[in-house]
Amino acid sequence: MADGERKGTKNKRILVTGGSGLVGRAIEQVVKEGEGQADEEWIFLSSKDADLTNAAETRALFNRHQPTHVIHLAAMVGGLFRNMKYNLDFWRKNVHINDNVLHSAHELGVTKVISCLSTCIFPDKTTYPIDETMIHSGPPHSSNFGYSYAKRMIDIQNRAYFEQHNRMFTAVIPTNVFGMYDNFNIEDGHVLPGLIHKTYLAQRNGTSLVVWGSGKPRRQFIYSLDLARLFIWVLREYKEIEPIILSVGEEDEVSIKEAAESIVAAMGFKGEVIFDTSKSDGQFKKTASNSKLRKYLPDFKFTPFSQAVKETCDWFAANYDLARK
Repeated sequence: MADGERKGTKNKRILVTGGSGLVGRAIEQVVKEGEGQADEEWIFLSSKDADLTNAAETRALFNRHQPTHVIHLAAMVGGLFRNMKYNLDFWRKNVHINDNVLHSAHELGVTKVISCLSTCIFPDKTTYPIDETMIHSGPPHSSNFGYSYAKRMIDIQNRAYFEQHNRMFTAVIPTNVFGMYDNFNIEDGHVLPGLIHKTYLAQRNGTSLVVWGSGKPRRQFIYSLDLARLFIWVLREYKEIEPIILSVGEEDEVSIKEAAESIVAAMGFKGEVIFDTSKSDGQFKKTASNSKLRKYLPDFKFTPFSQAVKETCDWFAANYDLARK
């Protein structure tokens, strides 16, 4: 039975792994707000639906939902210090997840898979800006080599599935994503949500805000709702196996210090801000070129950083008891 017959007019069944996370929630939001199309059925899954490190559970999940398209977001993720401590775990779990998802998609004849990579996969020692051609041109930063290599292998598998089976499996490479439904854990989360949580607590408790590191490293941050809209464009329009970087421009890169100042302003924090230079800075910069994206979408409008930070801070404050932290 054809998929269109099975589901009426819905001839696309889009399965989103990691659907309860930061990016998955953002995609769900923009779909509900009008970005979805009449012929699309969206299925958002979380870790409660299946253990994707288990091949049999993953295959059963795919058999149950019969997707035509997959957005693969599920991963073991963490901030700098957790990565440094558990490189082996990050490697093994992510390799299992990625292989199970891609192979199940292949076996079921899924039309298209879009996996989510990260700019940390790029070589540590490189020239800037980095672009899509440079993924495999040297080892990644030593702090998170397990996660980085596991993500790189998705690109290798995508190419292999295309060469051997003509599968349209591709990947996107976002820069630092932030927004509502992020993981705001101070110890294990990423830099921006961790700073938002720290600022909230410092304000509530009347204490200083302590920022780990010097504040000098620079990052390109992309708002989760902007990334969600770009994911949907990739799903519908992007026809390459080669990955594509999804990012704001190089001119929109900010330092951790500037990011902290934006959060302080958004939350109206009036206390002292201290930079703890005994903590590691990690990689100084990972400046990425979005020139390939701009060739496709020259007029795409990114949410201004200060506005996106304000919306995220407001959401966190309003949903403090429910937020992941």
